[in-house]
Amino acid sequence: MADGAGDVLKNARAEAYAIPLDTLDMSLRERFVNDTMWPFFERLRKEEPVHYCAESEFGPYWSITKYNDIMTVDTNHGVFSSEGGITIANADEDFKLPMFIAMDPPKHDAQRKAVSSIVAPHNLAVLEGLIRERAQKIFNELPIGETFDWVDRVSIELTTQMLATLFDFPWEDRRKLTRWSDVATASEDSGIIESEDARRAELMECADYFVKLWNERVNAEPRGDLISMMAHADATRNMEPMEYLGNLILLIVGGNDTTRNSITGGVLALNQNPDQYQKIREHPELIPSMVSEIIRWQTPLAHMRRIALTDYELGGKIIKAGDKVIMWYISGNRDEEVIVNPNAFIIDRERPRQHLSFGFGIHRCVGNRLAEMQLRIVWEEILKRWHKIEVVGEPSRVPSAFVKGYDKMPVRIIP
Repeated sequence: MADGAGDVLKNARAEAYAIPLDTLDMSLRERFVNDTMWPFFERLRKEEPVHYCAESEFGPYWSITKYNDIMTVDTNHGVFSSEGGITIANADEDFKLPMFIAMDPPKHDAQRKAVSSIVAPHNLAVLEGLIRERAQKIFNELPIGETFDWVDRVSIELTTQMLATLFDFPWEDRRKLTRWSDVATASEDSGIIESEDARRAELMECADYFVKLWNERVNAEPRGDLISMMAHADATRNMEPMEYLGNLILLIVGGNDTTRNSITGGVLALNQNPDQYQKIREHPELIPSMVSEIIRWQTPLAHMRRIALTDYELGGKIIKAGDKVIMWYISGNRDEEVIVNPNAFIIDRERPRQHLSFGFGIHRCVGNRLAEMQLRIVWEEILKRWHKIEVVGEPSRVPSAFVKGYDKMPVRIIP
């Protein structure tokens, strides 16, 4: 497994430094499927950290690849707007899904505030016991010494249960949330959807389902779930149906894809770095630090997009008003000038929370503390039980330059 992967990366490195810089397109999904984007980002950071790609599947765009430049863009919403979408993909003009992460102030701030109390400290304290109980149940039912898919049995199940709780969603239908999350972010060549029409049809099923839940909650006393919060908050109670769907998709993907891929990514990282696996076994007090390192190392959302509102100079380049700007968090998290030995997985880093995976500024991930808590509990429970979760085959990666994640990963538990 390792030899083959090594050859693929070696070939990618040769290609990365041979290709003319002006033709380099970081949006190619196959590089994320075979995990070979790293040398391409490395070259951009070294040679052209603010890089213009004139031709791609998604039209022209700027790549921002260094940590501090990404921070500049992410924290300057007066120049770099979130309106119109968060991914490199072009907005579907016939099927617009407004969502608060793709809005600018003041509307963004009001809608975000409507749901943010779900991850307030007192609520996290309530959720902690529930997450632990569910993690224990999932782990107690896993086969020992047999090969199984970690993504499906653990990562998806645990995060989908959490999402169902946050929405107070019918428990027996919770895997619909997983499906809608996958459909929302899938490309047409992913094997998840057959066509753009098929995607729309499934997302409208999602809308219909959630409208029924909305109608139940809006006519009842306010409760502590996300739907009730939106139904009763001034900023969200009068949303158009497509805006409601947009915010639902944001909360589903944000609460599902990111944590689920970090749960899988952590197991993979420890397998690839056995010295760190031994270190965490001997020093479980390092779990909080390791959680931050997993989130940096994985970077579950590879990028976010902005649109320049005015001409702006960055890194010696003039970004024109109207240009699409892609902040590659995945690259900033490997920036040698900011993070010491960034390609290494080190669970006891001096500044483990120095990473870009949650974004910065007004759009910083609203559920970052919940994500960290879920990962902490997962690893506390794993280390109580087993010597090792062994990865026994190459993981299958999501064909996306946005969601950096896994479809499947075969593992075996060694007690």
